[in-house]
Amino acid sequence: MTISDHEVLVVGAGAAGLSLALELADYRRITLISPGTETHGASQWAQGGIAAVLSPQDDLEAHVADTLRAGDGLCDEAAVRFTVAHGPEAIDRLLALGMPFTPDTAPQAAYPFHLTREGGHGERRVIHAADATGQALVRTLWEQVTCHPRIVVRHGLTVVELLSDARGHCRGAFALDASGRGEKLLAQDVVLATGGASGIYAHTTSPAPAWGEGMIMAAELGAPLVNLEFQQFHPTCLYDPDGAPFLVSEALRGEGGVLRSLAGHRFMPNIDPRGELAPRDIVARAIDAEMKRAGSDHVWLDMTHLPVDALERLFPTIKAHCHTRGIDMAREPIPVVPAAHYSCGGIGTDLHGATSVPHLYAIGEVAYTGLHGANRMASNSLLECLVFAHAAAEALRIPEPGPNTPLRPGQFARRSSDLLPRLDDTAIERWRCQLRRTMSQQVGIVRSDTSLKRADTTLKSLHAEVTEACLKYATTPDLITLHHAVRLARLTVDAAYRRRESRGLHFSVDCPDRNVGALPSMSYLS
Repeated sequence: MTISDHEVLVVGAGAAGLSLALELADYRRITLISPGTETHGASQWAQGGIAAVLSPQDDLEAHVADTLRAGDGLCDEAAVRFTVAHGPEAIDRLLALGMPFTPDTAPQAAYPFHLTREGGHGERRVIHAADATGQALVRTLWEQVTCHPRIVVRHGLTVVELLSDARGHCRGAFALDASGRGEKLLAQDVVLATGGASGIYAHTTSPAPAWGEGMIMAAELGAPLVNLEFQQFHPTCLYDPDGAPFLVSEALRGEGGVLRSLAGHRFMPNIDPRGELAPRDIVARAIDAEMKRAGSDHVWLDMTHLPVDALERLFPTIKAHCHTRGIDMAREPIPVVPAAHYSCGGIGTDLHGATSVPHLYAIGEVAYTGLHGANRMASNSLLECLVFAHAAAEALRIPEPGPNTPLRPGQFARRSSDLLPRLDDTAIERWRCQLRRTMSQQVGIVRSDTSLKRADTTLKSLHAEVTEACLKYATTPDLITLHHAVRLARLTVDAAYRRRESRGLHFSVDCPDRNVGALPSMSYLS
């Protein structure tokens, strides 16, 4: 095992981690941990854009009101106002870096870049780079990160545990390379930007979803996890059982796309006056209900009203991808189905990304800031990444050294697994499939007390098997990540069972009414 020293350790290289590294590197040396390649993570798959008040016809209060409404009473209004107020300057910083947003060339354009409208928004306020905003954003940030002299990028390491001292302060992390060799990365401060937990579900909108490992690692140090029961299912993922997951952006519905049953009936106007532009929780449940009513595997998203040149200008990535799947979206509807997309819960933080554990910060989807409440409004996620990366960078500019107290022996860092046999990959994959199938079938868009109890029984048994394997076999990234995922799934089930109401993304047939006095839920590892 090797040991290294670092000033600021940033775990995760999506929009949040990259942004923070860039903004802090002029003040402190950064070590950025990227578990895979530069295209790893969920940020690059974001298609729609970034929500911010940019048009003269829009205003901050309208964005605040839309966000609070979408969050169904569980948003922290201070966090909402903080995020929305800092949105325009976040866009200005990206423009200064050369972010290639799509221009608006219309003679009557009130803003130089095209703004679209998505679900829950009352105005056009989503700035975008065609239909591949996340990809353009990550590429823009990586170009800056790779040439910054005070940022060191470590590829191919998987952080599996946070290190703490006798006072409970975070002091770094323990990571494994692909072969299972360990490294202790001691650090003055640690920032988690590891993403959410959609990977614990069978169907997701990302080919490489996160498993909630950052949340569990923070919880192991005593940080509270908030609102785990609110897992957002994006209403429109391309339905193709034989192909890789592919998100079909909400921006299509913002440009007039309509949802139809397999018989061709448009069903959303009968469910919500906002139709296809209702918040995602409402649209996803409506699609789920329509599929169950008709016994179908998907519904249709119809874009045939738009001319071909408009589709190619606004949605070139989606149009090209559909073509590779044998779908001409200019002439025929797209088959779509809801899929796990975004974790609205996470590690509780303040408005500067600080957790309750000294020297540990969390930003991006891994964090619960209070912005999203019971349901995330479209394109507020990348906004949150940018705003809180900037806020955390400001808070971290001046280090706060503490007394040099001994490190606690970590659960995995203290083990030497060199002489232990390596678990067969097929066993890990079998357990992983069991976890994802259980969460999708029992803890999905619609839940019940019976389904949650069934999930708890299955996951308890699975947890015992995986824990035993962690003791018997060599420590590997896949095995430990699975262990974290199973623990987070159990906490998610518990949080869902304790919420005796239906609100936002959590709908229980046994508690269909909304409890006006209900508060955000808190979960701790026992």
